[in-house]
Amino acid sequence: MGARFERGLAFAIAAMLLSPCAISHANAPGLAPEAAIATGEASYYADRFAGKRTASGEAYDPSDFTAAHRSLPFGTRVRVTDVETGRSVVVRINDRGPWGKGRLIDVSRAAAKEIGLARRGRGTVSIALAEDEEAPATGAETSED
Repeated sequence: MGARFERGLAFAIAAMLLSPCAISHANAPGLAPEAAIATGEASYYADRFAGKRTASGEAYDPSDFTAAHRSLPFGTRVRVTDVETGRSVVVRINDRGPWGKGRLIDVSRAAAKEIGLARRGRGTVSIALAEDEEAPATGAETSED
């Protein structure tokens, strides 16, 4: 492989590292907290991924309240509400995905249990940006709406 390929590869890596999705933010810029972002299908991470690195570099921990989203910045906290149960949980985006067809978000096993999604495996949820003070650094709040 030549110098042209190496320059192109270096440029691609630099672009990925400097892109907005690679930068950690407390919330997605330009969106009001608790503003509905989307409604769609959610699933949760299988336990076989425990300890494996996420796109943010963290190890996946099924007991943490985390999630994967295709475009929200790492560190963004979102409230995930199960449309069927009305229960919600605040999770922190620390991975990219989901890669399953038609899925909006993948949540950790702990988050799935909190909202009643774990038994079904997947379900319809709505996601909204969460206020910073709503969730501790590694926890979540639930509500019985």
